Amino acid sequence: MKALLVDDEKNVLMVMRHLVNWSELGVEELLEARNGIEALEVVKKESPALLLTDIKMPKMNGVVLVEELRKRGYQGKVILVSGYDDFEFMRKAIQLDTFDYILKPIEPDSFHHTLTRAVEQLKQEKKEALEKENLLKKMKKFQADQLFTSCCLGKSEDMAAMRFVIKEEEEYEVTLLSFYQMNHSKEVIHSLSGEMESKQLGTAFSFVQEDNIGIVISIKGEWLNVEEWLRSNVEAPIRIIQEPLPYIAGLPKVFQNLRTKLDENHYAAIKSIDEIAAKKRIQEIISYVESYYMDDLSLEKLSRLFFLSREHISRTFKKETGKPLSKFVTDLRILQAKKRLTETDESIISISMQLGYQDEKYFSKLFKKIVGMTPFDYRSRQLPYRQHDKITH
Repeated sequence: MKALLVDDEKNVLMVMRHLVNWSELGVEELLEARNGIEALEVVKKESPALLLTDIKMPKMNGVVLVEELRKRGYQGKVILVSGYDDFEFMRKAIQLDTFDYILKPIEPDSFHHTLTRAVEQLKQEKKEALEKENLLKKMKKFQADQLFTSCCLGKSEDMAAMRFVIKEEEEYEVTLLSFYQMNHSKEVIHSLSGEMESKQLGTAFSFVQEDNIGIVISIKGEWLNVEEWLRSNVEAPIRIIQEPLPYIAGLPKVFQNLRTKLDENHYAAIKSIDEIAAKKRIQEIISYVESYYMDDLSLEKLSRLFFLSREHISRTFKKETGKPLSKFVTDLRILQAKKRLTETDESIISISMQLGYQDEKYFSKLFKKIVGMTPFDYRSRQLPYRQHDKITH
């Protein structure tokens, strides 16, 4: 908490600074200003929760200062300090919604008592504001749970609203979570949702019709981060069933498939920490291959880079991608070859060498085997489309 002392007399500022133990009151930073104009700048920059100001000051007095602060929406506690026991000042203080009025010379016990009351009231207001904020968050989350549940059940009128939460341009996976004996699943899901949204991994919600069911909509490739959070924050068993979400409107169908699999006991469990780490490493390998597929890649090279055996990489790579490493690399290269043959005027020998094939004849033979025609024929067939694009654009 910050407090601001405003007075044109240096000795008064020194007295207020040393008359009480501010840190014991909860004030971590004590600020000073010599007049109302200086104080306005300090409040604008520092936002002190507590302000003590003299009334009679040059340039801008304390009453004008508080009037200006209220106009600007300042909500802190204001205590007026004056050397005059003037009823008119007290009436004005009440009108400006100040917390209290202290007379000079300042009496230590009275000063401490007034500050203590002000700080306690600030703490209480902060607590009430936090409780209100948490209540609003719970209400919004419950509304979101209702919205997603409605979408899962195929109520089309709510699908449009969901598009504001889930971006169409992203690819997603849907994971159904079945919690053991309900296990306070709503609290877990709400915490997970906050974690995912803060890290832009997707979102999570509770299925309001069943207390032990949660739904996670994660960006493709981010599930392991979600699973790692669950593994670290939930001790009870969780059953998981997962499917890709090809498009948002397909959520009801995907959800029904997940429910059917759960009913038929086709589910997995949260992996151990070691299993998650291993899964992440193979995903790192896949990502590496997708970035460096034009280089000379082999199981031996990947084994050296990622400290895993050739056999383990070969087995898990095929399990994750559905293809052996060599086929995965070849498919990526052919896809890039098609792109370059269509979009550039590079020679076929140049394209083959850039893709890691030193022998143009071997490249052409491989391309024909996979595509069904030579690179030259493929480019020739695409030429009319390229010319049409140049004309129309």
